[in-house]
Amino acid sequence: MRRVVPIGPYHPLQEEPEFFKLIVEGEKVVDLEINIGYNHRGHEFISQTLTWDQVPFLVERICGICSDSHPYAYVLAVEDIVHITAPPRAQYIRTIIGELERIHSHYLWLGLAGHFIGYNTVWMWVWRYREPLLDLFELIMGNRNHYAINKIGGARRDILPEDYPEIEKYLDLLEKKNAMFTNAILDDPVIRARLENVGVLTKEDAIAYAVTGPTARGSGYACDVRKDDPYDAYDKVDWNEIVFEEGDVLAKAKVRLLECDESIKIVRQCLKNMPDGPIEVRVDEIPPGEGIGRHEAPRGEVFHYVRSDGSNMPVRHKIRAPSYMNIASNVVAVRGYSIADAALVLAAVDPCYCCTDRTIVYENGKRKYSGQDLLRLSHKKTEKIRRRYRR
Repeated sequence: MRRVVPIGPYHPLQEEPEFFKLIVEGEKVVDLEINIGYNHRGHEFISQTLTWDQVPFLVERICGICSDSHPYAYVLAVEDIVHITAPPRAQYIRTIIGELERIHSHYLWLGLAGHFIGYNTVWMWVWRYREPLLDLFELIMGNRNHYAINKIGGARRDILPEDYPEIEKYLDLLEKKNAMFTNAILDDPVIRARLENVGVLTKEDAIAYAVTGPTARGSGYACDVRKDDPYDAYDKVDWNEIVFEEGDVLAKAKVRLLECDESIKIVRQCLKNMPDGPIEVRVDEIPPGEGIGRHEAPRGEVFHYVRSDGSNMPVRHKIRAPSYMNIASNVVAVRGYSIADAALVLAAVDPCYCCTDRTIVYENGKRKYSGQDLLRLSHKKTEKIRRRYRR
């Protein structure tokens, strides 16, 4: 007999609101229905009301963990319209911040994964060494989050030479601790039993669902914007793309752990080879045209499309985050596993619903609701809830 087991819209193992309906027979999951859209904040619409230079501050708040990734893709898209490239020093600065963010995002996921399976020692270990990394962000940019570093034509702040030793000091510490995490996790029989051969996403399914980032690379699907379409300093440094064939939750964990080592290598090389010179080129106006920006965020490819009519603000700004592609693959990844495994499998893609959610309803090929309609429906529902609790 089939039953429905709901996960969400609020669940302790999911950081943001979403709703999964597990269709189960006994303890076995036989199907999954995904419902998202609880967290729409209208960034694409708001972007069209801001000037070109204001938009990076908006889009870096799409995701707190990846707050470098969206402005990074955005400025690359606008630079594509203008047909300019940032100065070499700015390219290296952007690359350094992108890779430091990759480490801190992977560590956040790893700590939460340990917490999910009841292994709080992993959680405390990993988050302990994530803290100094956030302190590095504050040292370099003044903020532990929302860094405000990306700018059309370059970077807003320089990395001062006197700060290089502090960055190197942390990289030395991190290299040792990352080896400890990796060995501890891969050698632990309980963790292996919990993660190995669980939530398997085959390479064929990974390609069919067009997944990206560690979700793809953990399934043997080698796709990485930094290798496939290099930008800034990624083709000027030596690093390896981490790929595993197994496709299970353990493979995704291994990809993230070993990618941290590669990020350390990239940052070290960027610091060593950092060119002198300006950190931005002057951009006085944005001509009419279209541009795209692609950045390999910690979760996978972030894609921004921007269109200009020659005015001082974009007339269209389309954003596609990696979770928008990765979440759908859970339909096949969770099938055949137990209810106890389901929440872990759903979290294994490192989903970000803040990045993903959008609300456009079509009926017979036409848009059913305008923005004002959605606002009116929201007010109506809020008032209904208010009256209910006044009784």
